[in-house]
Amino acid sequence: MSPPILEYLGALTLKAMPVAELELIDANANEPQPSGIRADLIGISSVTATITWSYKFSDELRKLGKKVILGGIHPTALPEEAKLHADAVVVGEAESVWHEVLRDAHDGCLKPFYYGQRQPLDDLPLPLAVKGPYKFRAVFTMRGCPYKCIFCSVRKFFGDTIRYRPVDNVAAEVEKFAGRIYFNGDDNIWGGDLKRSIELFTKLSTGKKKWWYGFGDLRAVQSPLGDEMLEAARKSGLCSVWAGWETSSGEGLRMYHAEAKQGKDREEAVRKIKSYGIDVTLFVVLGGRSDTADDFDRVIDLAKRLGVAIHPVLLTPLPGTELYEEYKPYLLKDRGWEYYTGVNAVFEHPAMSPEEREEKFYKTSLELLSTKRILMHLFEIPLRGFPMTHVLSLMKQIPMKRAMERAYREWKRNKGKGSMGGQ
Repeated sequence: MSPPILEYLGALTLKAMPVAELELIDANANEPQPSGIRADLIGISSVTATITWSYKFSDELRKLGKKVILGGIHPTALPEEAKLHADAVVVGEAESVWHEVLRDAHDGCLKPFYYGQRQPLDDLPLPLAVKGPYKFRAVFTMRGCPYKCIFCSVRKFFGDTIRYRPVDNVAAEVEKFAGRIYFNGDDNIWGGDLKRSIELFTKLSTGKKKWWYGFGDLRAVQSPLGDEMLEAARKSGLCSVWAGWETSSGEGLRMYHAEAKQGKDREEAVRKIKSYGIDVTLFVVLGGRSDTADDFDRVIDLAKRLGVAIHPVLLTPLPGTELYEEYKPYLLKDRGWEYYTGVNAVFEHPAMSPEEREEKFYKTSLELLSTKRILMHLFEIPLRGFPMTHVLSLMKQIPMKRAMERAYREWKRNKGKGSMGGQ
């Protein structure tokens, strides 16, 4: 998927400085070399999992005399840390300060920090296309989340008040730039104002036929407007939704402050979404300090009982979240930010070692992504979604299966090397 941060920041750059010469580089798709960068100013956006690479790359650029700006969720959470590796740090959203950053860089008077303000999303420029091996584009229609999940950094970065882009602007972008299949990058595709969601989905359904997927909560579909919203979403091309189940434990939901987005009957919510021909994938968080080995096994039962795909992740206390502060005393000192990917254990557990949790994670994930399970899941998707929902299910799960198999092989090789080194 093409990186939306590059596309929007690129457009914002040309809006603020139309004469600028601009190059957009996705380091995940094609890692650049510092010596190959021909620019006076380099902006790098990073999350926690990629910040170690970003710091190293930034340090090497600065040794070559380049000016570097760091921004994104991790630098916003830890700006003083980020400043050690950059000439300036953008804290928060860039729209309100990016023109100032560019002007100061041009004048040779960069400030150490620029503090972005959360602004209305009414006047955003249309994104620029990034060249690369991408199957999908991403769009976003809102920012912010009212839920209080202690492991999520979205609310801390974008705020707990939802701000919406105008429906006509979103529809125009989808019509012009999105391919036949696209990703809605909102944290919650139908959270907040359900009437606005219905309006958006209805507007999207009047354009060229496209198919899309995104993240959504389970509470909204249980509201009095739930059926009308699901019908409009389906007509607009929604064929798959990823929802945060988080944990099957009621106590776990309360501990993570994640119960509000579940609604009164989340199992019925899942069945309701599926009845409209929309595939459901549930996010499940595993390996927390109160979790046991049995919680990994329950995930398999959950997938079979509800007829859904499940994407498990190991609980990861990201900087800037309440969970990070709570888990600080237990963080493993030898595990840097590059381990904070959702597949590594990064804190101590009362009963399970990091290796035990990681192996349980891989084995659980691979059982969920077994060829038999992937094929069986096609029959769990209602025929109302045929054929595109079924096709997209395969397009998502088969690459995930291959990637997980590669990651597990690499994990076993690394653990083998560690064992031999300790003998």
